Amino acid sequence: MHSYREILNGCFYVIRTGCQWRNLPKDLPPWSAVYSYYRNWVLSGFWITLHEHLRRKLRHASGRNLKPSAAILDSQTVKCTQWNESRGYDAGKKINGCKRHLAVDTLGLVLMVLVTTGNIQDRDAAPALLTALFQSFGTIRLVWADSGYAGQLVDWVSRQFRRCLVIVRRGAEVRGFRVQPKRWIVERTFGWLGRSRRLSKNYERKTDTAEAVIYISMLHLMLRRLAKS
Repeated sequence: MHSYREILNGCFYVIRTGCQWRNLPKDLPPWSAVYSYYRNWVLSGFWITLHEHLRRKLRHASGRNLKPSAAILDSQTVKCTQWNESRGYDAGKKINGCKRHLAVDTLGLVLMVLVTTGNIQDRDAAPALLTALFQSFGTIRLVWADSGYAGQLVDWVSRQFRRCLVIVRRGAEVRGFRVQPKRWIVERTFGWLGRSRRLSKNYERKTDTAEAVIYISMLHLMLRRLAKS
């Protein structure tokens, strides 16, 4: 019988290093046991529950209200392996892969994850993500997003949920890179996730596991921050 801490360390090792489950080091539990727990916890929603618990603890340690009042929305397109069920061609990024849609709080901590095929436009995926976001976090009143979410979505959010979706646009006079207000927070989160090699592309066959590895990566980050606080 292996402790849950050992199982978690095995999961964190795979996500952080990007190795295959069968290549787990011998000083960790057998890969079959680690993967069995990992998959069962995906199906039961345990990863999301644990993630939410730690996110609240980290907000409390940072002196913030446990319930967020604002969020930032963005997406990232990544390549997929050939057997992935969520592949699609993103013409804008010229990538045949999937899209990771994230909603984060003002600390950059993940609130909601949605993985879709790469050909789904941001504004088309946003209704499902925002609906789940507002249902889970009733205290959120304001959401920032880039111009990819502009258009009818702004009115839809106001009419459907009585919430405010603010589009942070890049000024026409801006040349080259410039940090955009609020948008940089979610872009920094994508940078944090990029430290996990398992997320360098989408290696997962199913969307539920593709979403789970994002939560697990954030779990690892939050645990390390809480250990330092």
